Amino acid sequence: MKGYEDMEEKKFPLQAEKRYLLFKRTAFVFLAIFLFIYGLIALRNFLYPIAFGFVLAYLVYPLSSWFESKGIPRILANFIVILGTLALMAGLIIAAYHIITPVAIDFSGLADKAIENLTEMSVIAGQYLGIETSNIAEAISRQVGSAFEAGGEQLGNVFAATTNTIVAFGLLPVYIFLFLYYRTKFMYFLLNLAGRSRRREMVIMLREIATVMVRYLGGVLIVVFILFFINSIGLWIIGVPFAIPLGITAALFNFIPYFGTLLGGLVPLTFAFLVEGSPVLAFKVVLLFIVIQFIENNILTPNIVGGNVNINPFFIITGLVAAGMIWGIPGMLLIVPFLASVRIIFKHVDFMSPYAFLLGEEGMEKHSIQLSKVKRITKRFKERIKNLN
Repeated sequence: MKGYEDMEEKKFPLQAEKRYLLFKRTAFVFLAIFLFIYGLIALRNFLYPIAFGFVLAYLVYPLSSWFESKGIPRILANFIVILGTLALMAGLIIAAYHIITPVAIDFSGLADKAIENLTEMSVIAGQYLGIETSNIAEAISRQVGSAFEAGGEQLGNVFAATTNTIVAFGLLPVYIFLFLYYRTKFMYFLLNLAGRSRRREMVIMLREIATVMVRYLGGVLIVVFILFFINSIGLWIIGVPFAIPLGITAALFNFIPYFGTLLGGLVPLTFAFLVEGSPVLAFKVVLLFIVIQFIENNILTPNIVGGNVNINPFFIITGLVAAGMIWGIPGMLLIVPFLASVRIIFKHVDFMSPYAFLLGEEGMEKHSIQLSKVKRITKRFKERIKNLN
C-alpha cells in the first residue's frame, strides 16, 4: 500500500505540471495570434501592396516566362509585361471613366430625384399606417443634409487615406518587377530551407501554388469580364437607365466570392427603387440578379474557375469577414488565393496535414450536391415512375 501511495503522490504533481505546460503553450499560441493580427492591422498600408504585388506577379508570370523562353532577357521581359499590364489597366480606367461620366454629371439631379421619391414613399407609408405625415418631408431633408455635412467633415480623412493608398499602390509595379526578377532566388532560398530530403516536395508545392494562383485569378478576371456584358444587357432589357455603368459596377463586386453578386445587385436595385421610384422595376432587378447569381454560381465559376481553390465555403466566408475587418476591401480580394496557398503548404507539412484537410472540401463528397448525383437520382426516379406504369 505504501508503494502505491508513493506512486499516486508522484502522479498528481506530474499531471499538474502537464496541465501547466498545456496552459502555458495555449497562452503563447493565443498571444502570437493576437500579435500577428495586430501587426497586420498596424502595417496594412505597407503590407497589402506587397501582397497584391505577390499575387499579381503570379498572374503575369506565365507571360514573362514565355518572353524569356523566346530569348528576351529577364529584365526586359519583366518591363514589357509590366508596361503592357499598366497600359491595359489605363485603357480600362479611361473606358470606365467615359462610361460612368454621364452618371457623374447627372449625380446631383439623380440625388434630388431619389430624395423626392423617398419622401413621397414615406408619406404614402405614413398615411397607410396612420402616422402624421406633415413633417416627414422636412425630417428627410434635414437627415439627408446632416448626412452630407457629416460626409463633408470626413472628406479630409478620406482624402488622406486615399492619398496614402495611391502612394502605396504606386509601388505595386516595383513589387511585381522584383518578385518576377528574384523569383529564382526566392525558390532556391526555399529549397535550401527545406533541405535535400524535402527538396522534391518543395518543388511540387511551389508548382501547385503557382498553378492555383494563375488559374484562380485568371478565371475570376474572365468571369467578371463576362458579367460586364450579362449585367449590362440584362439591365438594358428590363429597362433600367444607365444600364452599362450600373452593370459594370455590379460586375466589379464579383471579385469578392459568394457575396459579390448580392452586393453588386444592390447598386441597380437601389437605383431602380429610389431614383426611378419604381417598385416594379426594382422587383425586375431582383429577379434578374437571382438568374445572374444562378448562372455565375452554377455555370461560369465552376467551368472557368473550377475547383482550383478547393477551400470549403465555411472558411471562405469566415475568411472574407475576418479579412474585411482587418484589411477592408483589399483583404477580401486577397484572402481566397492566400487561403488556397496556405492549404497547399499545410498539405505538404506532415504535422499540419490535418489542418489542410479541415480547410479543404475532402470528406464531404457523400453530402455534396454534384451534377452526377442529380443525374443518378433523376434516372432512378424515372425508372420508378416507369415501373409504376
